[in-house]
Amino acid sequence: MTPSTLLPAASTDQSRRSIDLEDEACQFGRAAIHGPDAAKSTATEISGNTKAEPRSDGKDAGENGIDWPTLIWIAGMHLAALAAPFYFSWSGLAICLVLCWVTGCLGVTLGYHRLLTHGSFVTSTPVRWFFAFVGGISGEGSAIVWVANHRKHHAFSDQDGDPHSPRDGGLWSHMLWLFPQHSAAEVDAHVNRWAPDLAKDSGVIFFHKTFLLWHFVIGGGLLATGWAIYGPQTGISWLLWGLAVRMVYVFHVTWFVNSATHIWGYRNYETTDDSRNLWWVGLLAFGEGWHNNHHAFQRMAAHGHKWWEFDMTYWVILAMERLGLVWNVVHTPRGAGQTVTSGSGKVAAKSA
Repeated sequence: MTPSTLLPAASTDQSRRSIDLEDEACQFGRAAIHGPDAAKSTATEISGNTKAEPRSDGKDAGENGIDWPTLIWIAGMHLAALAAPFYFSWSGLAICLVLCWVTGCLGVTLGYHRLLTHGSFVTSTPVRWFFAFVGGISGEGSAIVWVANHRKHHAFSDQDGDPHSPRDGGLWSHMLWLFPQHSAAEVDAHVNRWAPDLAKDSGVIFFHKTFLLWHFVIGGGLLATGWAIYGPQTGISWLLWGLAVRMVYVFHVTWFVNSATHIWGYRNYETTDDSRNLWWVGLLAFGEGWHNNHHAFQRMAAHGHKWWEFDMTYWVILAMERLGLVWNVVHTPRGAGQTVTSGSGKVAAKSA
């Protein structure tokens, strides 16, 4: 993917699609990343197998079995985090807080969400790859799978096909949706359907293939550095606080966007999904908790639309814009049309 793929569509190429911003469905409706054809599955176009696109509404969890690697990964981080208080150090806590911001704010909410999923701004290839990397070390999966899941969520928000709607259960929407097993063919079809732009990005693919490696590198680096400077107790402290506690925090505050902000809170806009604005998720998740605002105008870089709706992620985007690191930032609702992923794999958007 090049920066130009996120610019407003100016081509008359019939393979590109655009969304009319004046259409009420686009302004306030259930934000369909795939536009008017969101309800149509294109799995047959990709693989020729009508069952290649995985269900993700929880109704096939029993049939598919459990994704044991994912379950063990998440459970292991939680168990390690439980041991962290026995190895507390102020330096470990400081490392935890810094990495929470780097991986949670820069990686997930800014990089994975506002840049790679919705195209709220444009940046250079090295900067985009940096965000794909720090999003990956959050532990929430590689960029390509995360983005595909989130675009599908917007296409079917709180309807059949939504990967994590609380209508299928609050705990399901928070974390259980991660555990049903899907075959490699299903995941491949899912990615090609919902993130074809990232499937062609060599940097994103590299970080997808080396996802686990970076966690061992970072964990080993934290352990070895703390051990070498201050001794084994500090080394273990840096490992547990800088890896496990940090990862568990980022897991849950971003998962609350899927669960809590579709259950509790207030609404600034009438949308056809259950999205809400929830102040405590907004504070904990770096501005992601103003979820009704986001569902109303998905490409808009700012999720906080009222002066008191704290949005740290948007502040970082503003700072980067001032420094010339990002451009074409979607600041206003008039520029917040839907991102469209066409069957040809091209991405376009119509801006007012």
